[in-house]
Amino acid sequence: MEPTAPALPPAIQKILTRFQSMARDEKMQALVLYAKRLEPVPERLAMLDRASHTVPECQTRVDLFSEMHEGRLHFWADVNVRQSPTVAAFLSITLSAVNDQPPATTLAIPADFVSMMMSGLGLSAREVGLNALVSRLKREARAALDSGG
Repeated sequence: MEPTAPALPPAIQKILTRFQSMARDEKMQALVLYAKRLEPVPERLAMLDRASHTVPECQTRVDLFSEMHEGRLHFWADVNVRQSPTVAAFLSITLSAVNDQPPATTLAIPADFVSMMMSGLGLSAREVGLNALVSRLKREARAALDSGG
């Protein structure tokens, strides 16, 4: 009997299923809508030194912040939505699936998540940076788990 892969958390599966079922034009429209929904960074976090929150592998300036509260992780991303709507949309979509979930949800994001989400959009040049963002989210989730959060 073959071992089965761990099940994806429902929120991540829902996002992937939705995006994989869309035609290219629908995906592009969805990205525009999601970019506008990116949650603003709270003032208490916006005042922090940005150096340790910046994702250097991403061409676009992105600062990621996280907080753990009662076993649930919440992320915020600071990115210029007008200059980088694709990055903002990707983060908005991803964070909508993992925010206010246990760190294990973020850690369960599959390795091919970016390519599955961005498939057929002709934006493969962005995948390196988007994968770096997912890696940073996972690193934050691992740190939250390791600290007993």
